[in-house]
Amino acid sequence: MTRTSLVFTGRLALEAVARNPLRAGLTSLGILFGVASVIAMLAIGRGAEQEILAQMRLLGSNNVIVTALVEPATHGNAASDSLAATPARSSPGLTVHDEESFLATVPDVDAASGEVVHTTTLFRESRRATGKLIGIDGDYFELMNLSLVGGRSFLPTDLADRRPVAIIGERARTRLFLGETPLGKQIRVGHVWLTVVGIVGQRSVSLQASAKLGVRDPSLDIYIPVSTMLLLVHNRSRPKPSAVSSALNPGACVAVGAAAATADSLATVHNTETADERRERLNYHQLDRVIVRARSAEAVPLVAELVQRQLARRHNGVVDFEVTVPELLLRQEQRSKNIFNIVLGAIASISLVVGGIGIMNIMLASVLERIREIGVRRAVGARRRDVLAQFLTEAVLISLAGGVAGIVLGVGTSLGIEHFARIQTSVSPWAVVLAFGVSITIGLAFGIMPAWRAAAQDPVTSLRYE
Repeated sequence: MTRTSLVFTGRLALEAVARNPLRAGLTSLGILFGVASVIAMLAIGRGAEQEILAQMRLLGSNNVIVTALVEPATHGNAASDSLAATPARSSPGLTVHDEESFLATVPDVDAASGEVVHTTTLFRESRRATGKLIGIDGDYFELMNLSLVGGRSFLPTDLADRRPVAIIGERARTRLFLGETPLGKQIRVGHVWLTVVGIVGQRSVSLQASAKLGVRDPSLDIYIPVSTMLLLVHNRSRPKPSAVSSALNPGACVAVGAAAATADSLATVHNTETADERRERLNYHQLDRVIVRARSAEAVPLVAELVQRQLARRHNGVVDFEVTVPELLLRQEQRSKNIFNIVLGAIASISLVVGGIGIMNIMLASVLERIREIGVRRAVGARRRDVLAQFLTEAVLISLAGGVAGIVLGVGTSLGIEHFARIQTSVSPWAVVLAFGVSITIGLAFGIMPAWRAAAQDPVTSLRYE
């Protein structure tokens, strides 16, 4: 077909569609909803994938995380609380020695870092702020994919000599230093003065990631060497003062009646404490977490299994720890989301097929209504392929109109889902291109039969048709 005939055929198709805009609009509804479903599905799937990748970056690749578990008290009195702080089978809890044993005996372990979290009050001259003091090892920032925007990281000598040095987050800097350069200056924690040697860059952490993965906002924390933390600031493995005095002075253990007299007052104090305070009181673990990195993704399951076995042996069979593989959990979550996306895709495909059948039915009815018009066109010189092209173009136009409206609806639906349902979505350009392609393909596939039937009409018979 020449360019002139193509333009003429396209004009005829537009005029035919414009004569029945309501019918064309209703016919394209199936395509509209199908394309909108496809775009929304792809946007949800792509958003989920981006969220999974972001969470993996937060947790670090090939990491195995060992988390200390604090058993809650099973009874409501003070005596049971004190007993709950020490497991019946005498586990030492998660300690620095556990971390060292991972590096020394577990094969394919590349690096490891302990973590101690201590909520405290920080002082800088006349300013004070409540924050988290984090005791870490030298590999922690690399394991958790954190970068410094100023200063330096901890040196091996800082860890070995237990130096009082600190690396602060961006937001902690603004709260304590008010625009000053913090490097080389000091902050106070209790009676300990810490010299700031580095600044951690800011990294956004969603509330969902914070709750589900246990990832904190690093810009709010103060990091110090774990050896310094355990020596100068906070070490739960040290005997409690009350326990030491009782051991040195057996006479302090008075009669049961006297202990019962104080139980009510102790229980009253315990009832006023928060959940975090209660957890800290019962916590006997030296470390809160140990992050272990395997040399490769293939070695992660084996490393996790060996770490689990070693901890069970070192803790005398007491399960006061939890070993998790974040990457495997996230991959499993991604597979679940992919299944959900496949279901959405099947629903969208059904909508597209129904829309295509609707186009075919309307075009077949249109052929019956316009038999005389077809005969006139054939009588004045139109060829069969011209009639075929005209009706095929009409089907494609109806399908394309539904596709364009579906793209607008799909993008709007994706934005609405992200805004109201708090589910991350991302509409990619190739999804829009795919929607256009689907619209044209459906118009061609379901319009070919009506167009062929129109082109096959006998001109003489068509002119006699009433």
